[in-house]
Amino acid sequence: MKAETAVKYEAELDKDFSKWLISAPGGEQIRDCIQCGTCGATCPMATYMDYTPRQIINMARQGFKEEVLSSFTPWLCASCYSCTVNCPREIKITEIMYILKEKAIKEGKYPRRFPLPVMAQEYTRLVKRKGRNPETILIALSALKTNPFSLLKMAPLGLQLMKTGRLELITKSIKGQNQLKKMLKSLEATT
Repeated sequence: MKAETAVKYEAELDKDFSKWLISAPGGEQIRDCIQCGTCGATCPMATYMDYTPRQIINMARQGFKEEVLSSFTPWLCASCYSCTVNCPREIKITEIMYILKEKAIKEGKYPRRFPLPVMAQEYTRLVKRKGRNPETILIALSALKTNPFSLLKMAPLGLQLMKTGRLELITKSIKGQNQLKKMLKSLEATT
C-alpha cells in the first residue's frame, strides 16, 4: 500500500532539512533531479516502498522531513545501484538513501520495529564495543528488539550450527580496542 503525503502549510515544512541534505556529500545532486521516474522504474524494490526514490527526492527538496525519515523507502533500498546507473542526471540515489538512513537513525525517526534500522544500530554498537561484528549476538539482539518470536523459528538452525562448530556464543574482542575507540571518537567529532 502506498502512503500519501498529507498536504501541509508551508510553515509546517522543514526547509532546513532540504538545506541539510543538499550540504551533505552527494546530497547536492538532489537539485539536479528532473523527476523523470527512471529510478523507481528500474528499482526492483519500488513496489514494496511507500514512496518511490523520485518521490523521496521531491519530498526532501520540499522539506517533508518527518515523512522522508520515517519512510520505509531508504530501508528497502537493495543497494543494487540500478537507479544510479540508469539516472539520466547521474544522481547517486543509492548514496542519498544511505545519507537518509544515517539521519533517520541519529534522529530516531526510522520506522519502529522495522528490523533493518535496529540491526544497523546494534551492529554499530557491537563494533564500537568489541571491534567486530559477532553475528550471533547481532541477530539475537535484533530479533529481541523487533520480533522475539522469530528466535523460536531460528532455534533449530542455531542448534545445528552449534553442533558443527559454525556458531559461537562467546565472542572475542579485537586487540587494540583503545586505538579503535580513539579512531571512532575522532570520526564522530568530524561528523
